[in-house]
Amino acid sequence: MSSLGVLLDIPSVRLALVALVLGSVALPIVGVFIVGLDIMPVRFAMMHVALLGIAIGLLTGLDPLLCALVLCGLTGGALTPLARSATGLSGAMGLLMTLAVAAALLVLSISGVNANGAFELLWGSILATRPADVLALAALAVVVPLLYALRRRDLALLLHDRELALCSGVAVERLTLILLVVVAVAIASAIRLTGALLVDALTLLPALAARRVGRSLPAMIRWSVIFGLAFNVGGFFVSLILDFPPGPTLVLLGGVCTLLLHAVPAVYSQRRKAISR
Repeated sequence: MSSLGVLLDIPSVRLALVALVLGSVALPIVGVFIVGLDIMPVRFAMMHVALLGIAIGLLTGLDPLLCALVLCGLTGGALTPLARSATGLSGAMGLLMTLAVAAALLVLSISGVNANGAFELLWGSILATRPADVLALAALAVVVPLLYALRRRDLALLLHDRELALCSGVAVERLTLILLVVVAVAIASAIRLTGALLVDALTLLPALAARRVGRSLPAMIRWSVIFGLAFNVGGFFVSLILDFPPGPTLVLLGGVCTLLLHAVPAVYSQRRKAISR
């Protein structure tokens, strides 16, 4: 425990912990939006768009993460017309991912920029978190819960059924635009913590676990934040104690806990049915 205390005295470790706590407030709620809208391919496409943004940042000398945030936000907004149908987004995401990766590699190649910098950001490093990353996560920790609080009824209708939301007078097009931009920016913001390839640990895993125990949207939102804090902060402390890499550790912890939540009640239910026979 004394070594843990020593580690927590290191500024980069404390900054990483603050970033994880802030990220665990907003990003799991974004995960609930992703699950509710059934736009799983979007977050994967945004990871590729983020790589393009990082490449542009390295080429122009601007902040790579800022470029990734802006490009992801613009792309998320541009996807809104495709979200009118259930299949509209999924078909276009493959094209978007391919174009984004090709453009990123081309930009890196013709500019002579060291591609390692871009791919290091893709893998992420919690301990490389900067104050600017914490500020971005702090802004999300305010904006996302506030969006949910102000538009809870509309969100509940939209996440349940788009047609029902339209019939109930919800401004579906505008709300979808807002959600897609929030999802895109949130994914780009989470890149620094776990990397684009492991960003699901901060968004989807808490949301999937919350869907198992929550029976309403407010319950899912509450549980997603609770699970987000438990998985991410718990995984971070486990990685410090065992001297494991933080990103994979918190992903594995969250993944195993989510699997147990889905598996254990099913086993219990099967046993009850067997006993009742």
